[in-house]
Amino acid sequence: MTYVEALTEYDGPGPSIFLAGGISGTFDWQADVIARLADLPLVLLNPRRRNFPMDDPSAAHAQIAWEFRHLQRATAVLFWFPPETLCPIALYELGGRAQIREQPLFVGTHPDYARRLDVEVQLKQARPEVAVVSTTEALAGQVRAWAAGRLKPQE
Repeated sequence: MTYVEALTEYDGPGPSIFLAGGISGTFDWQADVIARLADLPLVLLNPRRRNFPMDDPSAAHAQIAWEFRHLQRATAVLFWFPPETLCPIALYELGGRAQIREQPLFVGTHPDYARRLDVEVQLKQARPEVAVVSTTEALAGQVRAWAAGRLKPQE
């Protein structure tokens, strides 16, 4: 596994997964997913930065731009919606990514995520092949199956 943290640029070869979802005010679910996928030959693109300068407006601009570029560059995108926040930006990103059929999606929501039903129903309309799961373990399992070739990339 190759780990890339924002704001490090990545545009290399091989399958890459962007870890999209809640960051502010949430537990570090990205670390959990990274640990579960650490033995796979994937590039994990993590927007959660260890040291984010919250009081610097230019830092937010750079972060948003990095996420935009890497969401497009990623082979696939994994979304996790935790219960602590509604994740409005992640919902926006999911809506955009759901329209790109050639980019595989892996989506999970905590059972207590307030907009779980919305995520499930909207995805059923846009990408019926995407199964929404309830744990990061199941989400990592979907990625493992895809990486092993048991799941074809969504078309």
